[in-house]
Amino acid sequence: MDPTSLGKGTMRGDGMSVRLGLLALLAEEPMYGARLRAEFEARTGGTWPLNVGQVYTTLARLERDGLVEAVGEDAEGRISYRLTGAGRAEVARWWLAPVDRDSTPRDELVIKLALAVTVGGVDVHRVVQTQRTATLKHLQDLTRLKHRATAGDTDTDLAWLLVLENLVFAAEAEVRWLDHVEARLAREAGRPRRRAHGIPTQQQQKDHTSTTA
Repeated sequence: MDPTSLGKGTMRGDGMSVRLGLLALLAEEPMYGARLRAEFEARTGGTWPLNVGQVYTTLARLERDGLVEAVGEDAEGRISYRLTGAGRAEVARWWLAPVDRDSTPRDELVIKLALAVTVGGVDVHRVVQTQRTATLKHLQDLTRLKHRATAGDTDTDLAWLLVLENLVFAAEAEVRWLDHVEARLAREAGRPRRRAHGIPTQQQQKDHTSTTA
């Protein structure tokens, strides 16, 4: 299994995560785009593959926002960037702030199953079983990689191990959730299927809770 493929469909970093991740790397020392990309992928185990264009686009926005500044070209014409005072403050805030779970990326599997149970003609049990088989295989691959990673003794090995463990726990949770979905489908089998309408959003549910509290 190619470790660089783990992030595809597993951990999808949004623009804010990449932006802050690059700032965190620049807090160590000035770097140019290609090196930032290499450092980012090495330290996250390739779970968030980046392309150089994405890195330089992000750097341009960070420079526009006053968080980084260019420090000149090297002999090969590569421009390095360093943090400004505002950039260092932004990184310091990030380390101390919790991750906002209200803005996590959409989960394709959740959306797929939510639609499967409301769209006629879909074999929902087959959808669940197919995903469960794939997730179990993915979990086995992750477990093998984890065993290999535990043999390392560098900071990068530790970072890779932590990423792997996060992916293992996520895969295990997904299997448990799929088991729950199957049990729920079995209980609902005798009930007539209804077309979904008017399902409240998370924000609407929060608003309702606050008004009834």
